Formats: sequence, structure tokens, C-alpha cells
Amino acid sequence: MGGARVKIYYDDRADLLYQRFDERKQELMNRRVAEDVVLDIGAEGKIVGIEILDASKHLDLAKLLPVQFEPLKSA
Repeated sequence: MGGARVKIYYDDRADLLYQRFDERKQELMNRRVAEDVVLDIGAEGKIVGIEILDASKHLDLAKLLPVQFEPLKSA
């Protein structure tokens, strides 16, 4: 079995953390399983993504996403 890659995206404006387990294009069904958790279910009935709303309330983002970028300054 090959190693699956998990991609993690964070939108600081929306305070939304998204984990994607399968990057293939496919039709998704969203299923809210908790107030702040939504699962993306793929064509084969498998979970392909997890959205965590209000992520900073549930996770220590500094430990999860330790890399910080500073905005580029225009010349």
C-alpha cells in the first residue's frame, strides 16, 4: 500500500482548516457531523476531506502550522 499524502490548508480570514486526503477530481457530498466539522465524502463513500470551522477555537494552530510567512513588500 502506497503512502497517502494529506494536504492541509488554512484560511485565516475564515478561520477554516481543511484537510484533503484524496486530490482526485470527483463529486463530493458534504456531511456536517458536528457544529464545526464537515466531512467531504467522495464517490466511493470514503472521506476525502475534513473541514474544521472556527479552527483556532479547537486547535493550537501555532503547533499545527508552525510556518509563518510575511507579506512581500512592493518595490
